[in-house]
Amino acid sequence: MTKIKGYGDNLTVNNICIGNLSPSEHEKIELEKGGQNYSPLENVVVSHVKDSSTLICRKPSNENIKKYVEEELLDGLCCYSAVNQGQLNQTIVNAVIAHLKEEKLPTVPRSIRHKYMSAFLLASTSFTKMDRVVPKVAGVESWELTFKLCRRWGYFVKNIPENECIIVGAKGNFHGRSLAAVSMSDDPDSKKGFGPFVRGIELVPFNDYQALKNLFEEKGDKIAAFSVEPIQGEAGVIIPDDDYWPKVQTLCKKHNILLAFDEVQTGFGRTGANFAHQLYNVKPDIMGCGKAAGGGILPVSFVAGRDDVIGTLTPGSEGSTFGGYPLASVVGTYAIKTLIEENLAENAKIRGEQLMNYFRDIQNDFPDKIKEVRGKGLLTAFEMYDSKHLDGHIVSVELLNNGIYAKETHHSTVRIAPALTVKPEHIDQIAAGIRKVVKNL
Repeated sequence: MTKIKGYGDNLTVNNICIGNLSPSEHEKIELEKGGQNYSPLENVVVSHVKDSSTLICRKPSNENIKKYVEEELLDGLCCYSAVNQGQLNQTIVNAVIAHLKEEKLPTVPRSIRHKYMSAFLLASTSFTKMDRVVPKVAGVESWELTFKLCRRWGYFVKNIPENECIIVGAKGNFHGRSLAAVSMSDDPDSKKGFGPFVRGIELVPFNDYQALKNLFEEKGDKIAAFSVEPIQGEAGVIIPDDDYWPKVQTLCKKHNILLAFDEVQTGFGRTGANFAHQLYNVKPDIMGCGKAAGGGILPVSFVAGRDDVIGTLTPGSEGSTFGGYPLASVVGTYAIKTLIEENLAENAKIRGEQLMNYFRDIQNDFPDKIKEVRGKGLLTAFEMYDSKHLDGHIVSVELLNNGIYAKETHHSTVRIAPALTVKPEHIDQIAAGIRKVVKNL
């Protein structure tokens, strides 16, 4: 019989009190009972939050591995841009508490209307400058629906022959882990053992206008959309040429092809603008949003787009049990309110420039180790030369030992994406830690 009692450190499951477990014991439980689809950084367990940018973590004691010590850890990753508003943003937390205590409506299905949906739709369409919004839950759900809507628009509006619709993506993309998203990927590790894959997908190199132009000229009558990240995050913060997106938008209009952006990582102020596409003075026909749409409190996502694209949906053609339920609608509305009223996109721009200046200095001082530094706002990365001693995982572990949480991608690249509430002294701390670690490589 399963027995659960207590809260916090006193939470006990079958007589095992989680507050008494060491990092090694937590790791053992995850290895034995979990799916092992993640490889968390070793020897650290996050316990609670100190402030918007600082986590309190537990590390093994030097005296006894069965014991632990608590240390501060500056969050330099922000759950891959899911906590842009900072941990436990008070505006969002207050809204949740007030809603649950005073309004007392956590959940109802979409088969009945609730008044908070109106607030969320008004806020999200205004914020995105789009005609319509469809609420979802996970970021990958927003991209999945974007993919489906592009196909439906291709058949219903563009009149592509049945089952001949093509969605074009970019090589090096990351849209999540659904089957359609994996079908779009060219990462062999994400595809192995999951086929057969969704048909009707073609990939071109990212930031290669000519390759896209050639494909559009060859197959444009059957292409519904170019579905792509405006800046590639998981690939290592790959930033296109300044004129790439304006040229692509013109090309899409010429061939009557939708420009569909995945702004899950790049949206909600992360790049120094509310959405990354605004940096390039373009506007997508449809885009998927997520992560920071929930303010780090709840998983919230949505698809925003043109009336004629989202208008292809009909009752029963799409749904989501928790997509836009009352509490999520409140959280999503106040996540937008926070971003606007705290001017977080502007702070991301300023603090991002501060961090990139540090990165350039470090690269200049260690040109044999740092190959390239990249960033827009607080979506940044430094890429090392691909060699055994310049290992991104080693760097991540050493940064952890210096009180900074970050994580490698593609072996030699380390992403830094702190909360948009980050203070100048936090940027100083991050840069000092990186410099120290790189120097010792």
